[in-house]
Amino acid sequence: MKRQVYLNMKELKEAKAILLSLLPATRQAELIPVETSVGRVTAEAAFALRSSPSSHQAAMDGIAVVAENTFGITERAPKILTEDDDYQWINTGHILPAGYNAVIMVEKVHQIDEKHLEIMASAYPWQHVRKVGEDVVATQLLLPRNHKIRPYDLGAFVSGGIKNIRVWKKPVVTVIPTGSELVKHTDATDQDLKNGKIPEFNSLMLGALVEECGGIPIIGDIVPDDEKLLIEKVSEAVNSGADIVLVNAGSSAGSKDYTFHVINSLGEVLVHGVAIMPGKPTVIGCIKSTPVIGIPGYPVSAIISFENLVKPFLLDIQCLPVPQTNAVSVKPGRDITSKLGIEEFVRVNIGKVGDKYIATPLGRAAGAITTITKAEGIIHAPADSEGISQKEIIEAELLVPREQLESTITVIGSHDISIDVLADAMRAKGFCISSANVGSLSGMMALKNGICHMAGSHLLDIETGEYNISFIKRYLPDFPISIFRFVKRQQGFIIPKGNPKNIQTVKDLARKGISFINRQAGSGTRVLFDFKLAQEGIDPASISGYDWEEYDHMAIAVNVLSGAADCGMGIYGAARALDLDFIPVTEEQYDLLIPSAFLSLPGIAAVFEIIKTEEFKNKILALGGYDPSRAGEKIVSLGEQQP
Repeated sequence: MKRQVYLNMKELKEAKAILLSLLPATRQAELIPVETSVGRVTAEAAFALRSSPSSHQAAMDGIAVVAENTFGITERAPKILTEDDDYQWINTGHILPAGYNAVIMVEKVHQIDEKHLEIMASAYPWQHVRKVGEDVVATQLLLPRNHKIRPYDLGAFVSGGIKNIRVWKKPVVTVIPTGSELVKHTDATDQDLKNGKIPEFNSLMLGALVEECGGIPIIGDIVPDDEKLLIEKVSEAVNSGADIVLVNAGSSAGSKDYTFHVINSLGEVLVHGVAIMPGKPTVIGCIKSTPVIGIPGYPVSAIISFENLVKPFLLDIQCLPVPQTNAVSVKPGRDITSKLGIEEFVRVNIGKVGDKYIATPLGRAAGAITTITKAEGIIHAPADSEGISQKEIIEAELLVPREQLESTITVIGSHDISIDVLADAMRAKGFCISSANVGSLSGMMALKNGICHMAGSHLLDIETGEYNISFIKRYLPDFPISIFRFVKRQQGFIIPKGNPKNIQTVKDLARKGISFINRQAGSGTRVLFDFKLAQEGIDPASISGYDWEEYDHMAIAVNVLSGAADCGMGIYGAARALDLDFIPVTEEQYDLLIPSAFLSLPGIAAVFEIIKTEEFKNKILALGGYDPSRAGEKIVSLGEQQP
């Protein structure tokens, strides 16, 4: 099939306007019981059918009296009343007896005998009485049209005698997952995954997003890459009466991306490509007056496309307002590049460091769902720029409550699995850890620039054999900082199970046919690897893959597991996690670097409380290749004024 290029790509604002123009001219309404109406939107005004209260009622426990008969009564001139002649006992909510017009609280009367009591103050007309219609008067407007019904509105409906209410119908959304590589997530086996199959989960997410918008999702079966079959399924969805149809995947410009052609053959394509990233391959079309949207297959693209296009449509069709976004002004932890002409949605972690909110960009791969699940906010990089400078203050749309940012400890530096274990334990204490894996040296620079609370580092001074101290003295002179032990760990070569290339030492990496994957420059692992090469007199240029860099140990292990590389330098814990073989090279020290000014923070105190516990240490030991026995011990404080 001929590839379809993005000839009709639109800016997000224009694409949204085109989709909203497809809203039906008249919305459909339905009559539902008030018991099930919370969250729905009224399609017509609700008027009371009766008054509430419908009769005069006592508002207090006490006695019903004729107020005029009590005038002039005081403590100096009390009066004795006789039951039935002058008063009647009454409880809160009971109908006021005919002829009576006030209630005196039981606390204000003195019982003399069974029939007589004494009062020492007069009552005024309608004292402690709920009069007819005090709350609701028959024919009164209770709620206007296009009002989102709240839990306490149910009380007004019942008080006004309304049993059923007319509301706008929930939109029905048909979701059609496509792709020959997909398998239903409940049916996926290990063998399926080894054969290149992918468990389909986008329809679960899209269905949940539809429900969150008040819609009714109808999830279809997976449709393989077959244009005729897809035409059939889309036609069925359109003819079923769906308010909108979402075709997931196949919306890009590949030779087997059929969504554009299917919509074009059955109706009209209005937009092919939206100038956003992720989400660029979105298709907007119309078939028999029904909007049909091609949602990109990558999960983050699918989410961004839905949130910015489909969500406003679903809310508008129900007359629901688009929720106001909660935003905070942030300073990027590093420069963020973006493509000119494309509005980019950058996922970030956010922590408050000092008096500033620092946003740390997460991975930007559209297929990495964890860049959304881990994100605390989204930064919009405008289409008319090529990025955002680290010096700028910009708005970040929050994905978590703002209060959570106050309890977030930002960690930037070298990657280690133990930081993830710490993050989980911190959650139990009400704190969060926002981490970025940029290498030990970059972590030190982050501390210097005031954009993190803590850094993980394992920089070896090859002359002294010390870790981190000489680097801090060189790069952070006069900076008040403390170094604490965290873990010792085994560093070495991560290799495939069975060691098929028979790699034994660093010298073997220079052999022909051996592909290596490296850590980024500035990382402690890279420093260690370069030291080992220098010891053996090996030219880095002789290592195939020396310039191929990854930013954490698990990425190294995944590349070895997939066969993309024959070997990579990393920690034993990463190799063990993926059942790979490991050749030890050295045991190294991984420390925590913390500015002295932050040592009194509650979140930092929680870190030390956790890492010194036997429970935490046992979890680290279970990872393999670790010694956490001295976690939390202070090594040294540097850069502080001496008395």
